[in-house]
Amino acid sequence: MGTSLLATDGYKFSMAEAGWPLRKETFYYTHRKGGLQIVPLDIPAFVRGLLPDPKPEDYEFLSRNDYEMGVGFKAAIQNKERLVIHALPRGALFYPKEPVLSLCGPSALVSWIEPLLIQLNFRIQVATQALADRDTLARALAVLTCEEQKRIALETLDAVGVKPVPMRADPEAYSQRVLAQVRELVEIVEDPNRIFEVGLRAATCLEQHELALRACKEAGVARTSNVEGARKLGMIPVGTMGHEHIQRYGSDEAAFRAMRERRPQRSSYLLDTYDTLASGLPAAYRLMREEPNRGDSIRFDSGNKKLQYLYAVTQARDLGVRPVNILEDGLDAAATREFEELRRQVGWEPSAQFYGYGGHIVARTMECPFTRDRVAAIYKLSLTGHTPTMKFGNEAAEGKQSVPGAPILFRRRHGSGPIGLIGQEGEQPPEGYFQLTDSAAEAPSFVGAQAPESQEGRVAYTPATQELVDQLRRRHFPQAR
Repeated sequence: MGTSLLATDGYKFSMAEAGWPLRKETFYYTHRKGGLQIVPLDIPAFVRGLLPDPKPEDYEFLSRNDYEMGVGFKAAIQNKERLVIHALPRGALFYPKEPVLSLCGPSALVSWIEPLLIQLNFRIQVATQALADRDTLARALAVLTCEEQKRIALETLDAVGVKPVPMRADPEAYSQRVLAQVRELVEIVEDPNRIFEVGLRAATCLEQHELALRACKEAGVARTSNVEGARKLGMIPVGTMGHEHIQRYGSDEAAFRAMRERRPQRSSYLLDTYDTLASGLPAAYRLMREEPNRGDSIRFDSGNKKLQYLYAVTQARDLGVRPVNILEDGLDAAATREFEELRRQVGWEPSAQFYGYGGHIVARTMECPFTRDRVAAIYKLSLTGHTPTMKFGNEAAEGKQSVPGAPILFRRRHGSGPIGLIGQEGEQPPEGYFQLTDSAAEAPSFVGAQAPESQEGRVAYTPATQELVDQLRRRHFPQAR
């Protein structure tokens, strides 16, 4: 039995309809932090086990909830034989920012898998800690959220040859912590309809996320990005666009127009793919001035959201537009109070400001510390058709910018230089390096187990990757030349 087609985030469906679902695209997975870590399983087999098994009733549910899917999406989702997986072998060690795997295939399919694939970070963290310090592992796994999370932990320990440590699942205690967290947020914003849940990617498994959603529903929150969870619990699935949609178009305005002109529902414009204040916000406001009564929203994500918010409100007044403000990414109770106070200061109506919470209610309520945020696990679009792409996100070079192209990893065999080089598919290994991506390794061989000489210079780009980065930077930031 395959995975439900609905076991993903709602915006995957809207982006597919406003994009090119059959276009060949490449996404890659990595951890931005967390130190040296290990791949504990056969990644291609793991990925194929996540692929969806669509049913007619899935499409019926989507249609009833403003996600009417066309023939292109349906063909892409069924076209699993076109999926190409490049990955580090089982037992390989990797450093932050090194590509662990990449998926190439029909856009709708390789996009759809993101929330479930990101949950791989839990297995990696369990395996890494198991091989590093059994006592710390035992403390970390003592109390888990549910039986599925416990099963995954036991399966991972077996995969790396480590004896199980005592662990128990306590779903009731986890649910109560989530409920308390959500009730606090509802108390701050004074209306549960101003809150929606976006934590599927922050969960370790579907069972855990269902527990969190049940607690959200009990607290009065009715909207979630988890479409399968919405169907199962009688909630409302939500989501419009992510960074990949803007990357496909290579322009904030082109991407925003595509969403507005290909879907009849209200749009939510994500501002930070390239530059929030210089590109994303002006593009969103241009569209809003053309049709001021659509009720479209702007979504703040990375960077200094307080500064962005104040600037956006000021600009909105000057331009005569009234967007709905949506705040996500890293929000907690303290940040919510701050933005509610800002809302009151600038005179924004409560009905025009909403909050999305993921890790704060799904992951921070876990007793186990192995959360997505702990390693900053990401899955990013890097190649759309024949066009390399990357997310910049108002961050410095070492921040949240992603890697373009079809990334692979070279590991240093001898000599000096970075331990890892991020190259491009088809590129020959530089002198002193071998290609670790797709290499054959007898489990558990722990390929690439070299101790770093220092914290600096572990990972770098090959000239081919650096040239792609430079080209994209020149394209999107010509003023910086």
